[in-house]
Amino acid sequence: MNDTVIAIDIAKGVFELAVSTQPGRVDERKRLVRAQLVPYLANVRPCIVVMEACGSAHHWAREFEKLGHVVVLIPPHLVRPYVRRNKTDRTDTKGILEAYRNKDIKPVPVKTLGQQAVGALHRMRSGWIKERTGRLNTLRGLCREIGLVIPLGAEKVVPSVRDFIGDADRDLARSFRLVLSEACDEVREIERRIAVVDHELCALPRELPAVKAWMSIPGIGEITATALFAFIGDMRRFPTARHFASFVGLTPRESSSGLRRHLGRISKRGDVYLRTLFIHGARAALNAAKRSTAHEPDRLRAWALDLDRRLGHNKAAVALANKLARLAWVVASRNDSFRSVPRSATSAA
Repeated sequence: MNDTVIAIDIAKGVFELAVSTQPGRVDERKRLVRAQLVPYLANVRPCIVVMEACGSAHHWAREFEKLGHVVVLIPPHLVRPYVRRNKTDRTDTKGILEAYRNKDIKPVPVKTLGQQAVGALHRMRSGWIKERTGRLNTLRGLCREIGLVIPLGAEKVVPSVRDFIGDADRDLARSFRLVLSEACDEVREIERRIAVVDHELCALPRELPAVKAWMSIPGIGEITATALFAFIGDMRRFPTARHFASFVGLTPRESSSGLRRHLGRISKRGDVYLRTLFIHGARAALNAAKRSTAHEPDRLRAWALDLDRRLGHNKAAVALANKLARLAWVVASRNDSFRSVPRSATSAA
């Protein structure tokens, strides 16, 4: 391994390279088409290859690692401050080199094909859920215009619309009945696709011990556990549980100066999808704890119920989501499953 650093600005067809043998200086520049990239790096002595963690970066990282290079992926939003003046491919590579010199910037781990496959399931599922919600809202709005008010609940929309357009006594245009029927069929098709993805995700805990361990935590099911596997991978790259909770955006935003320290609402940084799953899981766990008929809840649920009484449901749910994220880090770091602790116990879980 030599001291050469190659920064690559990734694109679909043309790649800009900046070769640096000394920090702060670009010694050579190259502009290669897609077919030339791998052969060029195959003829270069093993070195450090730095790229932004953007589209196709993980694919190229795996290819370059096969050639013996060390690949460093930098979050794109942390590279942007180092791009001076106009944004071009040349200035982007220079910015990547400068960002690499900042050791406070933590690199993004290279994902495996398995992680990306599970991540694809989640991305498609999330997109279909949004599409289904949009179609249901459209159906509600169209039916409201003609006097049909559908009760709350996504599962009531399609049956209500089908009953409505199936009533021959209603004075509806044929074209209107047709478009409503097609929309109902579209919703059912989207639901079928979501069910297929859910089935695949539910089968993963049998193959992945880490996913099964995360599912032992209250409020974390197949969806959240597989999302952690896909988008986080090795949890031990975070020094502490708070670092991971901060990465997900579940820690307070700080605005301090001098002797004044102010902690506000959660920062909402990081992956929105993961944070949403944690908060939804926390809400479900909190509601289940309220409905529980157990005489004495365990320490985690008792803590959440106490927060709910003092601060309200929403704040308690977000605080519990923070706690679930920290527990996910602990479970992964200790390579163990979550075990509930009685409320009367003096030691932490």
